[in-house]
Amino acid sequence: MPVSVVRLATPRLILRRFRDSDAEAFAGYRSDPAVARYQSWGTPFPVDAARAFVREQATADPALPGWFQYAIELRSDGGLAGDVGVNLHENRMQAEIGFTLAAVHQGQGYATEAVDRVLTQLFTAAGLVRVSAECDARNDRSARLLERLGFRREGLRVNNTWIKGEWTDDLLFGLLAEDWRRSQ
Repeated sequence: MPVSVVRLATPRLILRRFRDSDAEAFAGYRSDPAVARYQSWGTPFPVDAARAFVREQATADPALPGWFQYAIELRSDGGLAGDVGVNLHENRMQAEIGFTLAAVHQGQGYATEAVDRVLTQLFTAAGLVRVSAECDARNDRSARLLERLGFRREGLRVNNTWIKGEWTDDLLFGLLAEDWRRSQ
């Protein structure tokens, strides 16, 4: 089965399929303890695991249920800045979204730009009705980003996740297509 071309663009970014050449940079930012702090993976993140991930994503299809990760490439230098993951639900009408950005690229609006572009794809071309997200309740920056993009805080699950030797609270967010359209 042929692999579909995946390319979304913004003025500063290209969101594309991962390439073999991304594995070291991917492992690099995922190995940063500050980046991994609120994520499910531990550090260091092995290059072999990054290569396996890249191989897996090479055949993933964003139109099929399950996770698809967009690589975030900087137009300015072609470097890998991070990734945006979309977990399309079996009903193909809703999805969960997540994002990770290398520390050196945080605080410059890249994550907001990338997630906004993926939301546009999901609500227009894919015709989704709802996109959800969750984050560790201590992750203020991610929560603020979601709220900036129009997500509504829908709940708090107290002591919901056991991760890295501690219980953490999860914030739940949702964005409906009709609300997203009104904000455009």
